[in-house]
Amino acid sequence: MALRRIALRDFVIVQALDLDLHAGFTVLTGETGAGKSILIDALQLLLGARADTGVIREGAERTDICAEFDTGPAALAAWLDEAGFPQDDTLLLRRSVDVQGKSRAWINGLPATAAQMRALGEHLLDIHGQHAWQSLTRPDAVRGLLDAYAGVQVQPLAALWAAWRDAQKALAHARSAQDTLQQERERLQWQIGEVDKLAPREGEWDELNASHARLSNAQALLDNAQGALAALQGDDTGGALSALTQARQLLQGYAHVDGSFRALGEVLDSCIAQADDVAHSLQGYLRHAEPDPELLARLDARLSQWLQLARRYKRAPAELPALLEAWKETLRRLDDAADLAALEAAEQAHGAAYLKAARALSHKRAKASPQLAQSITEAMQGLGMTGGRFEVQVDKAAEPGPRGVDQVAFLVSGHPGMTPRPIGKVASGGELSRIALAISVTTSALGEAPTLIFDEVDSGVGGAVAETVGRLMQQLGRARQVLAVTHLPQVAACADHHLVVSKHRHAEGTTSAVAAAGADERIAEVARMLGGQQQSPTTLAHAREMLGSARSPSTTAAG
Repeated sequence: MALRRIALRDFVIVQALDLDLHAGFTVLTGETGAGKSILIDALQLLLGARADTGVIREGAERTDICAEFDTGPAALAAWLDEAGFPQDDTLLLRRSVDVQGKSRAWINGLPATAAQMRALGEHLLDIHGQHAWQSLTRPDAVRGLLDAYAGVQVQPLAALWAAWRDAQKALAHARSAQDTLQQERERLQWQIGEVDKLAPREGEWDELNASHARLSNAQALLDNAQGALAALQGDDTGGALSALTQARQLLQGYAHVDGSFRALGEVLDSCIAQADDVAHSLQGYLRHAEPDPELLARLDARLSQWLQLARRYKRAPAELPALLEAWKETLRRLDDAADLAALEAAEQAHGAAYLKAARALSHKRAKASPQLAQSITEAMQGLGMTGGRFEVQVDKAAEPGPRGVDQVAFLVSGHPGMTPRPIGKVASGGELSRIALAISVTTSALGEAPTLIFDEVDSGVGGAVAETVGRLMQQLGRARQVLAVTHLPQVAACADHHLVVSKHRHAEGTTSAVAAAGADERIAEVARMLGGQQQSPTTLAHAREMLGSARSPSTTAAG
């Protein structure tokens, strides 16, 4: 059992509802306009349907929907774990919508998005609506039904298709842009060649400026060095070193008289040593330093080249090395884009990968199509289409696409001996409803969702066919939880549980209520469905007989 309980507050015309649900086959019945589909609408809103303030009961500030599910299949537990929601023995879902249109949702007490609620709903419910037959003429829906039956996933193929299309676009763009690309490549090659002649190094600009400043002031540097050396060493009259030495000797002569002279003399010793070092360094500088007009001319020329290129390309001179590398990288990218051989190889590789996967998918569809056709044909026999035949036709599509290279169509013949033809051209409205029901029953038995909901899919049938519909749902209820909204007494009689929807008018307005029917209430409801509000002993007897018959084994169910 999957859906244990549902609670509604101020939803459409329901003021408050707390309803326990059970395993097996449950029907919801009631008079026209009582709101039999309200529960289904509430479940759809709970599981991510678009929020609309129209679902709020008139006069209320907001609507709240809560549901309690069993944790269900392993895929559900894996989804909860991956999405980061806590797990327990039960799954608690809640959604609220207020009159400002603000919608909020929770999964096991944690906030959730509508997209997460929709994704979760795929693991919980499988809803078949009363207009399911309308999809039987839509190619995408038909192909989707076959894929669901075959158990194939088209998402990986869609990804391969997208990659192939991207490769095709890249190749087409490269081919159409060859002239433009070639012009851009030639421009970059010329610029790179011009700057490459200079071969600027990172940091070289600062080095050049420092060297140029030194050489351009070479004579002044020599003159100042010689002057400084002369001041230290002096000529015949003596220099600073001689004066410092004389001062030290004078202090040392009386250091034995005044101890402070000794300390001052030691300071002068340090000054003499440092001045002597400076003099030696200046002598070495003067031996090796001399003006170099040729080197200065070469530096002038190189600095001029840097400045000329910097002005041409409107950049600071120090940015030239980085600019050159950027051009080279752009050229490499253009070379890659202009490499038609590589782009053609990539396009062919992506195309081959797509076609290989598409052929594998086609094989699965071809294998599953006769099996699906046979299952639906068998279901049709008990739905008033004895001798009818259903076929699933898989042909090659005019163009490949994200869902493969196949075109899928449903063909049907409603009577023996007739050639099956496209379903929309030969089936009447009633036949379409019955075919849709046969498909729903056939494909629902294969799904993973533990709860199946049928919303008046039995519209347009009656009599023995209606009893067969009830038997089919009864059989489904032995393995899955089945909820069905129906107006057919034959279907209601086959249910394990019966919920009756009623509408009540009072001073504050109209409200709807749902209650589980006991034995007597169930007889009365089936009698109402058989003969209207005026129940007679005959309709009551017929209802008792129908309910008793539905509980006994039957061989009328097809499939």
